[in-house]
Parts: sequence; C-alpha cells; structure tokens
Amino acid sequence: MSAAIIFGLLLALMVTGMPISIALGLSVLTFLFTMTQVPIESVGLKLFTGLDNFSIMAIPFFILAGTFLTRGGVARRMVAFTASLVGHWPGGLGLAGVAASALFAAVSGSSVATVVAIGSIILPEMLERGYPRRFGAGVITTSGALGILLPPSVILVLFGVSTNTSIGALFMAGVVPGLLLAALMIGVTLVIAWKRGYPRMARASWRERWRTFRESVWGLALIGIVLGGIYGGIFTPTEAAAIAAVYAFVIAVFVYRDLKLRDVPKVLLSAANTSAMLLYIITNAVLFSFLMTNEHIPQSMAAWIVAQHFNVWTFLLVVNIVLLAAGNVMEPTSILLIMAPILFPIATSLGVDPIHFGILMAVNMEVGLCHPPVGLNLYVASGIARMGISELTVAVMPWLIAMLMFLVLISYVPAISVWLPHYLKM
Repeated sequence: MSAAIIFGLLLALMVTGMPISIALGLSVLTFLFTMTQVPIESVGLKLFTGLDNFSIMAIPFFILAGTFLTRGGVARRMVAFTASLVGHWPGGLGLAGVAASALFAAVSGSSVATVVAIGSIILPEMLERGYPRRFGAGVITTSGALGILLPPSVILVLFGVSTNTSIGALFMAGVVPGLLLAALMIGVTLVIAWKRGYPRMARASWRERWRTFRESVWGLALIGIVLGGIYGGIFTPTEAAAIAAVYAFVIAVFVYRDLKLRDVPKVLLSAANTSAMLLYIITNAVLFSFLMTNEHIPQSMAAWIVAQHFNVWTFLLVVNIVLLAAGNVMEPTSILLIMAPILFPIATSLGVDPIHFGILMAVNMEVGLCHPPVGLNLYVASGIARMGISELTVAVMPWLIAMLMFLVLISYVPAISVWLPHYLKM
C-alpha cells in the first residue's frame, strides 16, 4: 500500500507537467510528513549525507570535460579520422558517424553531448553529399546513445554511487558491450546503405589517414589516460574525472586552440548548469531511496519475488519490461536513481552479478533515449536535423530494433559484461 501511494503521488505530479526532480521531492516529503513519524531533522541530514559522497564528484568533472571537448574541436577531428578509415564503404559518412560517436562517447561520457558534437558536424555533410535526411538523423540519434555505455559514462557512475558498486569495474564492464553495440550499429548502417546504394567517399590514402590520426590523437589519448589510470591504480574514477577535465581544457585552449580563453567562463557556466540539474535530481532521488528503505519496500518486493519462485530469466524479463516502460515517461537519470535501489537488492538476492545488472540497466537507458515520448536523443537530433519527432521515430526504427535485440543478448549472456572486469580481477 505504501508503494502504491508513493508511486501514485509521483505519477500524479508528473502528469501535471512538473519536472521529475521536483515531483520526486514533493511526493517524498508529502508522504514523510503526513503518513510517517520520521523527524524533519533526519530528512535534512539525509539530504546532506546523500550528496556527501566522494564518487559523486566525478559527475561534474566528467560533464566539464565533455563540455570542453564538445566545443574544442575534438569531435570534428574524430569525424575526419573515422571518415578516412571507412568513408569509401557504402554509406561511408554514416559509418564514420557511428565510429566517431563511439570515440567521442569514450571521452565525453555523455549521450546528448555526443549527439550534439558529432551530429552537428556529420549531418550537414551527409545532406550535402546526397544522403536522405532520415538516414542521417537515424544514425546520429542512435549512435549517440553509446555515450551511456562506453566509459567514462555518467550513468555508470550514478549506478555505482546508488548501489555501492565499483565504478572502475563498471567502466571496464562497459567496454566490450559498448564495442559490440557500436559494431552492430555499423552493421545496420552498412546493410541499409548497401541495399539503397548510398554514396561512398573517395578512398583516403595512408598518408591522409595518418594525418587525421595525428590531428585527433590528443582527444583519443584521453581514453587511455582515464581507463589506464583507473586500472593501473594511479587514481580513482573521481580523480580520473578531474584529470580529464583539466586535460580537456588544455587541449581545447592551448593545443587545438579552437576555444579561446575568453570563452572558458561560458563553458564553465554551461557545465555548472548541467551538473546542478543532475545533482538536484540525485538529491531528491536519495530522499526517495531513503523513503523506500524506511517503508521496507525493496525488502518486501524481494521477499514476494522469492516467494513466487521466479528464476533469474523471468526476473530479468520483468526488469527489462519495467525499465522500458519507465523510459516512456522519464529520462535515464531519474529512472536509474529511482529503480536501482529497489531492483538491485532483489537482483543480488537471486544471484545476478552486480556488474552485469549495472550494464543491463545502462543498455535499457540507451534504448529509452531513442524512443518517444521523452527520448532526449530524439529531441536533440530533431533540432539538428529539423525533423518532427514522429518522423524521426520512424527514421530510427532499424537501429532501435537492433538495440532491443542487443538488450536481450546482454540480459541473458552475462559473460559479455563481466568477462573483462573479472579477467582484470576487478
């Protein structure tokens, strides 16, 4: 009954059009102050301790690094490098867009930033070379979602913070699934382009490939710095995020010089706005999680599921249905922060590997970014491509179907997710 009342309040407030962060806070406070004896002091203490977490500091730093990279010319150089490698294949620019998105996702950690950075560069070029608008829009919308899975992913940081799971292990777990999904998207793009006879670019010489690689190497090096530093034990994920932010500032301002010093305050303000929005959602989600625990809702749900004798396969099917349904009304950060503290204890009680469960949730969030009515990638790509949401939904369908098939694979073949961190003994 408590769960029904809490989620009923939340849905009722969301239906009014209220932002999810405020709806979360109001539903929790309303329940706490009218139906429980929880003292006000403990609520304030929980708000403070919920954000008093060293790992959470990684979020604003990774966002700042991504903002510097988005505005600092890194994306343009990555597009040139990937185009020199695969541009001569059928639909070469589309393939270059997917590959560049994977590379940029691996340095920015943000799906929306990847869509903006790569889409705003590759889509005009595709249209100029005769590609259909729908094809280009479908490519940039779905390949941008790789930002959630490939490290350093902000979503994986949030999952680690919410469930007390190793963020370094989650980062490593995202590498193999992220590369597999990128390969799957390249395959879908190639098949569509080959069947429809889309244009190819002239084959680049090895000298041209080497030149574009040298120009993009400063951005690509960030992948090795972050992952190598974490795995090598040189620094923690939070320290890696701070180093990434400083490194991104240096290459954008002093190496590539595409960003002027006078523009740095604007970058800082943009990153601060995004960070503040996320941290506000996290604060209210911490309260929501506190209320769930105080009312013993996760424990009761776990006991009920165990009593029903659900096996792992059935449980994972239910989880995927719940998360995909939630993706219709909420954005990924809110879904993860609300659902992870509820579903995680049940998953571990059934023997699901915590790392595998984190990657499964991340892939679900990827799918949610690419379908209406609240898919953020759809809205961002809609502005870049100048297309309506309904038309764009049709455009992304081939890639979206492939992502759903990939979700099934990730759900029931945990070795894909856990092999690398287990091999590295993380």
